[in-house]
Amino acid sequence: MSKVEATQTDWCRIDIVAALHKRGYSIRELSIQAGLKPDTLKNVLSRAYPKAERIIADAIGVEPAQIWPSRYAKQKDTH
Repeated sequence: MSKVEATQTDWCRIDIVAALHKRGYSIRELSIQAGLKPDTLKNVLSRAYPKAERIIADAIGVEPAQIWPSRYAKQKDTH
């Protein structure tokens, strides 16, 4: 695997949850704060969900494309 490929890997779900916990959040808590059902944001861990990606990325303090580069690579290529 090249260095470029390595940097384009999506974060592992455990790393996402850990990053949230380090910031004092849980996925369930963020869902409720966003006015969603408690388990709604869990969907982002297994499939694309732009609104949820933004909520989680904002809580962690990074851009969604940093967490899920595979989901944003196509958008970047088309611009």
